[in-house]
Amino acid sequence: MPEFKDKTFNELFDLTDKVAIVTGGANGIGKASALRLAQAGANIVIADLKMDDAKAAAEEIASFGVKALAVECNILKDEDLVAMVEQAVSEFGTVNILINNAGGGGGGKEDPFKISVDDFRRDFELNVFSAWRLCQLCVPYMKKSGYGSIVITTSMSSVNKDPNMSGYAASKAAVNHMAANLAHDFGPEVRINAVGPGATRTDALKSVLTPAIEEKMLAHTPIKRLGEADDIAGAMLYFAAPISEWVSGQTLFVNGGGVQTLS
Repeated sequence: MPEFKDKTFNELFDLTDKVAIVTGGANGIGKASALRLAQAGANIVIADLKMDDAKAAAEEIASFGVKALAVECNILKDEDLVAMVEQAVSEFGTVNILINNAGGGGGGKEDPFKISVDDFRRDFELNVFSAWRLCQLCVPYMKKSGYGSIVITTSMSSVNKDPNMSGYAASKAAVNHMAANLAHDFGPEVRINAVGPGATRTDALKSVLTPAIEEKMLAHTPIKRLGEADDIAGAMLYFAAPISEWVSGQTLFVNGGGVQTLS
């Protein structure tokens, strides 16, 4: 019988003494993911622009009996990425898990006749370049430690087709394909996958959500509710933990079984 099947249920999800970096970890999906990893025993580095929120999240994470570190980080600044990884290694000795969650862009507002090439480029800087660079910085530590898992937050827009989404959607599609290719570069010690949330109740969605839009979204969603941040965090934990040790280069959409768009 394979060794994997001899592991207990708890061992399949055990992240005790692993070190996880979560970018954009102070709120929403990032915070929910950090809490799930901490619950499984990982020490957490919360990297976020909002330092007060990051410190509050770190305090909450520490309640699970693990160590937590808040680091101010702008993913568009290479010096911030380098300093953040160096601080994580200085504090905890290594990096085993990277949740590349921070990102953004102008999705839904990208009229191709009104945005600039710089706007388009910024989508890729936020969602592709920063994630690639953090992989480059963290993978050597993961390989040396013998355990590595990277998860990038992608989006349903990476496969949907909608107006005013060309830059954001293209950048997220690039994330999916980048992960599939980097799996060949990083294995066997390091796995890399992507999680694509459907419509999830975060602050970003709340800013545009109306009862009419929600009704339209749920009309094409077999599980008749919108997502919660913890729904996405469950997928992050799956990819981070030993239970997915033979899974790499994949994109998992967590979307209630359907498609939710604003149009």
